[in-house]
Amino acid sequence: MPKTAPYGSFESPITAELIAAAAISLADVAIDREDTYWLEGRPSESGRYVLVRQTPDGKTTDVTPQGYNVRTTVHEYGGGAFMVRDGIVYFSNFADQRVYRQKVGGQPEPLTPEGPMRYADYSLDAKRNRLLCVREDHTNDSPDKVVNTVVAIDADNGGLGVILAEGHDFYSDPQVSADGSRLCWLTWDHPNMPWDGTGLHVAEFNGDGTPGATTLVAGGPEESVFQPEWSPDGALYFVSDRSGWWNLYRWFEGKVERLTQADTEFGVPAWTFNSRTYAVESEDRLIVSYEERDGWKLAALNPKTRKLSEIETPYTEVDALLAANSRAAFLGGSPTEPLSVVELDISTGKSSVLKRTTDLELDSGYISIAEAIEFPTTGSQTAHALYYAPKNRDYSGPSGEKPPLLVISHGGPTGASGSTLSLRIQFWTSRGIAVVDVNYGGSTGYGREYRERLKGTWGIVDVDDCTNAALHLAERGDVDRDRLAIRGGSAGGYTTLAALAFRDVFKAGASYFGVSDLEALAKDTHKFESRYLDGLIGPYPERRDLYLERSPVHHMEGFSAPMIVLQGLEDKVVPPKQAEDIIAALRKKKVPVASLFFEGEQHGFRKAENIIKAMNSELYFYSRIFGFDVPGNAETLVIEGL
Repeated sequence: MPKTAPYGSFESPITAELIAAAAISLADVAIDREDTYWLEGRPSESGRYVLVRQTPDGKTTDVTPQGYNVRTTVHEYGGGAFMVRDGIVYFSNFADQRVYRQKVGGQPEPLTPEGPMRYADYSLDAKRNRLLCVREDHTNDSPDKVVNTVVAIDADNGGLGVILAEGHDFYSDPQVSADGSRLCWLTWDHPNMPWDGTGLHVAEFNGDGTPGATTLVAGGPEESVFQPEWSPDGALYFVSDRSGWWNLYRWFEGKVERLTQADTEFGVPAWTFNSRTYAVESEDRLIVSYEERDGWKLAALNPKTRKLSEIETPYTEVDALLAANSRAAFLGGSPTEPLSVVELDISTGKSSVLKRTTDLELDSGYISIAEAIEFPTTGSQTAHALYYAPKNRDYSGPSGEKPPLLVISHGGPTGASGSTLSLRIQFWTSRGIAVVDVNYGGSTGYGREYRERLKGTWGIVDVDDCTNAALHLAERGDVDRDRLAIRGGSAGGYTTLAALAFRDVFKAGASYFGVSDLEALAKDTHKFESRYLDGLIGPYPERRDLYLERSPVHHMEGFSAPMIVLQGLEDKVVPPKQAEDIIAALRKKKVPVASLFFEGEQHGFRKAENIIKAMNSELYFYSRIFGFDVPGNAETLVIEGL
């Protein structure tokens, strides 16, 4: 018989300590001959990313030794930090951003010299024994002086790299055709982000290995092209949103053909390098993933007949998809399965899990399953979210009491929240706190029109949608209208601060490295996002009025709800001054505030001890605001002014 206890005070086996100790992060999958590789981010090793290999006999070993962290900081967000071919690994090392070459089983050897260069997004030009990649030159670290190019590095002897493409603000996806005769790559320029407009270029190689005359195959300022891939027969595949949805296309013999006709997404926003939603398994078959309202699906696509044949899997999230020789590998997850490295036998449809982000075996009695909701919002429109009701088999709330609600505003803001099992969400729901993870207007997964709802309206549409999600659930009778909180990181932190400054709905908020001053962010951020706000707010300084109008730090008169502010001291994306300024303003207005700053952390917390402290402190903060007790030896912190 379940015990009765106030919502928020349920004892739960899903502790912060357990999450940090047992959970890893997974990124970037690779196939080399019969072996499968992936990256593991380990909080127990201060967030170090380790390249791991599994052989056909099921044996798993670390490839990169202690002292190496496989992570690039190109675009600050990184991705595409390694590649492997014929038992040789090339990777970026976080500490020095140099490229290293390592024979599997051997020791890493540097290929590039020490200096201000960063490298990412690797591919191999086997015909010329060259490693192709994106190089980011930080000789002058000012955002308008950082230079991005495509370079070729001698795969044996190394060096700084020979420039193959230059002149655009950004580059990605340098890929050589199967016969070694042609090179393709993507470009985009300020103020565009890669999901706004990119160009897909192709050039024949000259005899000296330099690209010749360039052809623009697809793309432009208002067409987002994603993930070009060569086929063995010389066709070039890519994803484009020219129809209003990211669909698959093929460029062959000078003509572009659309291969999928669905109002669904076959692409994702390229926040990091090497995102992959499809794979060319052979010239007659592509393995593709696509997102529908009930999650991601996997299918085989015959490019000649354009027939799409669904492959049944238990996964509703698919990323980092690769395929070769009737075998596919990807990162997959579902509402009951954490994100995992999955291998699929294409011929039989049988899948197997190689590695999970956590090996914890949790009773389903503690797991809340996401409910996809569509709710009314401003302008007679609807928006989307995932609702998680409290779930703990050992407890129920008092009769007549409704649970507090925690609204999550995802980062980006161009991004999306998925339904894959997240222990960090279950941390709250298993304690009796409801959660709604909002895919506000501007999120991906619902077509370009939905994505562009945020154009010029950041701080308005996202705030309205998060507010209306909370009110919808309160009106539905699921949650306590008087105990609504909002939290978010980065851009989600900005939405959190804006909701507290400009709306009178939430009673508490948690900002993780959130933006408080839009003007300061426009002046002090990295190159990749240095013009992002042009599209979200307006051109700066021409529309400085909008930056001031929507910056929470300039509208402290609206703040009354207590806040907890958490920040990494080495954050280059949202610098610590953003947190310092909002904390100072809250103190001056005498609004209750708690703050935590973490040394050695950047944009996101990776060290186990910091993850634990942040989660437990946030829980304690809500317990003080909403009037419930945290069982056990709870983390305590000073909440000034409370």
